[in-house]
Formats: sequence, C-alpha cells, structure tokens
Amino acid sequence: MRALTLYPLPLGVGLMDILLQFLDILLHLDKHLAALVAQYGPWIYAILFFIIFAETGFVVTPFLPGDSLLFVAGALAAVGGMDLMLLMVTLTSAAILGNQVNYHIGLFIGPKVFHWEDSRFFNKRALEKTHAFYEKHGGKAVVLSRFLPLFRTFVPFVAGVGAMSYVRFTTFNVSGALLWVVSLTLVGFLFGNVPWIKQNLSLVIVGIVVVSLLPVVIGWWQHRKSEKAA
Repeated sequence: MRALTLYPLPLGVGLMDILLQFLDILLHLDKHLAALVAQYGPWIYAILFFIIFAETGFVVTPFLPGDSLLFVAGALAAVGGMDLMLLMVTLTSAAILGNQVNYHIGLFIGPKVFHWEDSRFFNKRALEKTHAFYEKHGGKAVVLSRFLPLFRTFVPFVAGVGAMSYVRFTTFNVSGALLWVVSLTLVGFLFGNVPWIKQNLSLVIVGIVVVSLLPVVIGWWQHRKSEKAA
C-alpha cells in the first residue's frame, strides 16, 4: 500500500510538482485514504471532518476533495476501515458547520459592501438582486449546490452576502448536507468495492466530478443559447 507523502516537501519543488502531487491524491484517493486510516486510526474522523469542513466553509479551499472523498470513505467503511454511522455523522456535521461558517462570513461582509458606492468592481443593485434571488430560490440553490464542486463552496458565502434569511438557510443547509453525505457515502459503501469499480477507481472519481459538473455546463449552454436567440 502506498503511503501518503505530501510532507515534508523537498527544497526546490515547484508549483507544478505540488499540483501534480495533489492531482495524484485526488485520482488515487483510495490508496491515500486507506494509508491514513491505517496510520491514524480513530483520528481519521477528525482529519475527514477538517477536510469537509474546510471544503465547504472557506471560499479559498474549493479544490479540496468532496464527492470523491465521501465515496471512497464509504467504500473503506464497507471493508471495516471505519464505522459507517460514525463516519456519516462526522461528515454531515462537518458539512453543516462548514456552510454555517461560510454563510456567517458572507453575512459579516455583506453589510459592509452594501455601503460601497457603485464602481468597476461592485454594483449595489446586483447585490440587491442577489438578496431577492436567495429569498425566492435560495433553498434550492443551497441544496443542489451540495452536489456541484466549487458551487457548494461559494453558494453559502453568497447567501450570506445576500442576507438570505438565517432560519431558511439553516433549514436547507441541514437538509442538503444530509442528502449529500448520506447518498454518496452509501453509494461508496454499497458499490465502492465492486471489483470493476475498485480496479478503475481513478476513472470513477473523474466520472463523479464530471457528472457533478454536468448541470453547470448544461445551464451555461442553455443560457448562451437563449442569449443568441434573444
């Protein structure tokens, strides 16, 4: 089994080397996560909590693994690497708290930017439209964004900036976190150790990311199409 060797990085390692190493972790997450389970034992729950919390809680860390991590963690739980129920409770808690922190960061920033004058980088009217959108469609956005890489990091932040109702945000945040974590973890638990999937897990992980991004691509294409028609 290949051990995780991200740190310490040798002197002279460039940005490309770091990116390639990070890509290797994403594509071989099963091997790295299995090594972490063997190395850290019960502390693996704290490590996974932090990864999911950071991926959903900070705008600057959308690159951390989300969907693929849930899938692989579920697969490891199926072979006794982790307790499935404790895993789902841990990851759901991390997802909920991450979004809550992200929302409050946006909520803190929102009132400040509302006082800015219109400029090249800020349009107060656009922010007011954002608030109106989240009051009307924010629930769907919060839930659906859970399954969209990048979007699940930015949606709670923008919901805070747009001053979406706290009770409304929290309700859909909890619902979305439960749906996201339980569904992907159970899929990994049930199918992650199927021989073909296990032998082609890199392709499966890439497939998960591609499928997650499809709604975004389709929405962009439809928007472009409607613009041309107009």
